[in-house]
Amino acid sequence: MDDAATGSRLALILSGGGARAAYQVGFLSYLSKEFPKIVPPILTGVSAGAVNAAFLAAHEEPFPARVAGLRRLWMDLEMSDVFRVDARHLAWQVSRWGAQLVSGGSRRQTGVQGLVDTEPLRQLLHRVLNAEGGRLPGIARNLESGVHDAVALTTTSYATGRSVTWVQASEGSHIQAWERAHRRSVTAALSVEHVMASAALPLFVPAVRLDRSWYGDGGIRLTAPLSPAVHLGADRILAISTRYMRSPEEAEASAIDGYPPPAQVAGVLLNAIFLDLLDGDALRLERINELVDALPRERRNGMRHVELLILRPSLDLGLLASEYEIDLPRAFRFLVRGLGTHQTRSADMLSLILFQPGYLRRLVALGETDARARREEIAQFLGARPSTVPL
Repeated sequence: MDDAATGSRLALILSGGGARAAYQVGFLSYLSKEFPKIVPPILTGVSAGAVNAAFLAAHEEPFPARVAGLRRLWMDLEMSDVFRVDARHLAWQVSRWGAQLVSGGSRRQTGVQGLVDTEPLRQLLHRVLNAEGGRLPGIARNLESGVHDAVALTTTSYATGRSVTWVQASEGSHIQAWERAHRRSVTAALSVEHVMASAALPLFVPAVRLDRSWYGDGGIRLTAPLSPAVHLGADRILAISTRYMRSPEEAEASAIDGYPPPAQVAGVLLNAIFLDLLDGDALRLERINELVDALPRERRNGMRHVELLILRPSLDLGLLASEYEIDLPRAFRFLVRGLGTHQTRSADMLSLILFQPGYLRRLVALGETDARARREEIAQFLGARPSTVPL
């Protein structure tokens, strides 16, 4: 770890966003080259960000090499690596959904669990995370060696409706489990199934069974995205969001001309679930910091000032997705167009599932460009000197 980071607990938060998580990889790629000695002791991930966090935690090379490996993964990723997109299978899944909708609750329901089959993603994760029987031994070794202090992945329990953060920590970390309204933590040896559960988009992707219960995407009920890092002892948080901050003019511009198609409605809902909560939590943290700073140390009751830097795209990733819709496999494009993806100018829903090489590589490149533009601000936050990488 860089000398500037000694005695300071830096957490890296990787938020959700499906295919948008490729943007995080671009940002990390530049940061790892610019600040190669910075290794976050705390890694947290939710939804697709859980895939990135697990990859970084499960590999044992120097941190820049791990980021380079993650970049290669996303640059080579195709939709068929994530879920089955052949016409026969998609037609079968849609017909089963239709049969279930008109079954009237009959005992002879089709038992369909998701719109797509994500077994290809499970197989990919087993391979790229160096899993052994589903477990991720690289995480345990990194914790034992002191490279990391804690790794946390967040899911949502469909049985209780609560947000559940699964934590694997080093023995000397003395991290205490937490329980708050609608959210709690569970100590666990992280596995491929934890990653799959955290990234299971509701209805679209099948839920995953963990500890005799069913879990889905961690972003559904995570009302306080910064909380896992705070509970794990972070005093500085670097959060990479995939949400573009629109200007007032952009926010007022309509993305549709007529009645909102299902794709537009779904995009608004998914943004509210996965992308908007980080900003509200950041505001709460800012107010808590002001309160803590105003109190004498003896009256803080364990509260502490936590520095936060949020990194986000300089372009609307939904608008970018619209440019690559034509590259989708024909059967899948036919299916999503039935939901109205071509009737909206900001394909937010599509941007979550557009695991197409052209789009993913565009996001990686954008992440690198955005990181370069904020180089000095990031250096000041990390308390580290930039390398000789030119602007």
